[in-house]
Amino acid sequence: MFNEQPLAWYAVYTRAKCEKKVADLLTRKKVEHYYPVKQLVRGRKIVETPLFASYVFVHIPESRSWVVRETENVVNFVYWLEQPAIIPDHEIALIRHFLRDYEEVSVEHFPIQAGRESTSPSGGKIIQLGSSRVKVALNSLGCMLTASIPSREVRVIAGNKTANGHHY
Repeated sequence: MFNEQPLAWYAVYTRAKCEKKVADLLTRKKVEHYYPVKQLVRGRKIVETPLFASYVFVHIPESRSWVVRETENVVNFVYWLEQPAIIPDHEIALIRHFLRDYEEVSVEHFPIQAGRESTSPSGGKIIQLGSSRVKVALNSLGCMLTASIPSREVRVIAGNKTANGHHY
């Protein structure tokens, strides 16, 4: 019997400023990937920039890692404890959620010293939810996402805060 490996999300490290090129090449190779970008206004233009510098995420079985490694401008997989780091599905979903629902999303790196932590519906750890900012930990990447939220979109419901209709 043919035993197929499960798909997992991996972070791939690219050469500097080559994230989009790598994403395009992965599309041609029919490799499922995610290249998170944020939009910035520069003068009169809206410019897309990578949320994670030099990172593209791929969704593959481990046995297909050679296809990614052979892609031009890919340096290597991001490693943790001598193995390619696996990014949980809920963290990829959280990145997508933040980029879809918030403006001014940025990445901050650990260490974080947080008092009270709670879990969001998508599985990320809420570090801070204030009147104008929300911060969520992405433990597998050693960083957190920070987003600005208008205070009119934050309200307290029975001791829990919500932003953009999502309970935290």
